[in-house]
Amino acid sequence: MRYGFVIDHNRCIGCHACTVACKEEHNVPIGVFRTWVKYVEKGEYPNTRRHFGVLRCNHCDDAPCVEICPTRALYRRKDGIVDFDSERCIGCKSCMQACPYDALYIDPRTNTAAKCNYCAHRVEVGLEPACVIVCPEQAIIAGDLDDPASRINHLVATQKVSMRKPEKGTKPKLFYVGVDEDLLRPTMVEPAASHLWAEKNPGDDLYAPAGSQGNGRAAAGAPREVYDVSHPRPWGRKVASYLWSKSIAAGVLLVAAILFELGYQGEKTLLMLAGPILSLFFLAVTTLLLIVDLKRPERFYYLFTKPNPTSWLVWGGYILALHGVLGGLWLLSAFFKGSVPGILIWPAAVLAAGSACYSAFLFAQAKGRDLWQSPLLLWHLLIQALMAGSATLILAGVILGSPPALLDRLESFLAFSLVLSLGMILGELYLTHVSEDLRRATDLLKDGALSGRFWSLVVGVGLLAPLVLLAWAGDSLLVSGAASVFALAGLWFFEDLWVRAGQAVPLS
Repeated sequence: MRYGFVIDHNRCIGCHACTVACKEEHNVPIGVFRTWVKYVEKGEYPNTRRHFGVLRCNHCDDAPCVEICPTRALYRRKDGIVDFDSERCIGCKSCMQACPYDALYIDPRTNTAAKCNYCAHRVEVGLEPACVIVCPEQAIIAGDLDDPASRINHLVATQKVSMRKPEKGTKPKLFYVGVDEDLLRPTMVEPAASHLWAEKNPGDDLYAPAGSQGNGRAAAGAPREVYDVSHPRPWGRKVASYLWSKSIAAGVLLVAAILFELGYQGEKTLLMLAGPILSLFFLAVTTLLLIVDLKRPERFYYLFTKPNPTSWLVWGGYILALHGVLGGLWLLSAFFKGSVPGILIWPAAVLAAGSACYSAFLFAQAKGRDLWQSPLLLWHLLIQALMAGSATLILAGVILGSPPALLDRLESFLAFSLVLSLGMILGELYLTHVSEDLRRATDLLKDGALSGRFWSLVVGVGLLAPLVLLAWAGDSLLVSGAASVFALAGLWFFEDLWVRAGQAVPLS
């Protein structure tokens, strides 16, 4: 049994009855929607036409929201309905990033995720979903796709049907008949500054519209959005700051372990004590940012008591916890014994590298955001950790009066990682793009709305300026410290712009 929907746009009149019925059935608050209608107009006056698109959860057979949810709050039932349990949700918003269809939202009353659940409570007693019952044109057909005698099975088998983003591999079970294809691909539609009956939030549309001729205006007659609902970006500067602080926490311990291997075991003050202290401090900052960003922070411990083993949020939590344990043992051993045994150093280094890199697997599960699917991301995160760790240890070494030979080695690490990071960034921006969404996101950074800050703050301040300073630093501790500060500042700006650009291209 696999319940699904067919929406016949040859019949749909865009009346919003399905939206109203859904809100009434589930008491959906104002401002959020489980099902909604989008309007697109095409052509030039007086030869114009309006098209309607009914959008909602696709109840995917391979639902990415189920895979990424860290507490199994989202789950796929035996009848194919993707349902949710608000009592398990911690409000991490990762499901909103994983869904390529904008189907999920945060309920402002409960601060938990919600979406269309196929009116599962009605289906269980033999009733059809509320939207099906209320549709005046019978444009919404629900039923068992596996039942050869069902109307929905017959329609899918005999009609030309369309799906939203089948290339994502989610196996959606929401099919459209007679829909205008531009409604299913939002990057093909010119965004509007305002709607027919509503204003949009400033800055909602950062990307250039389809058909743009470089001035932000679409070509005459191009498809243009005239009505839609708002879909706020789930993640903001807390997530960018978490990535930044995590790079420092991981990098400091990783660089210290490498220096031990290179023969600096006697540098007790910086490597044995300051290193783990800094790592543990920024690890605590990272954990705090993760918790504060949750909509239900008091449920944070559900990651460990109700874990979903397929979610990299869960594995990331385990890795960070073990990183903290080994970092603490490193510090205790140095403090009480005056040395750190090799049997502890390299497991700590491996956990530090894991702390830096696990986010690559987490962002890979965010299938809705093409910018975050880069195959270079794992290596870029590792390089960022080396850069952040080297810069932080240089600053600590300048303050603590560490030997010049050690600072010179840290400066070489920093320069090397800056060059590699610049190469990674240019590769992510200029290598062949596999999708239109990815091209739009990278264009934002290259020459779009975010390009000024990207080239000046990330590349200029964060990468080129430190390299120039390091080349001319000589024995100047002040110049080395300034290069480190610039590198850390540039890294934060990169994380902020990268998170923003990834969420700028609309999903629906």
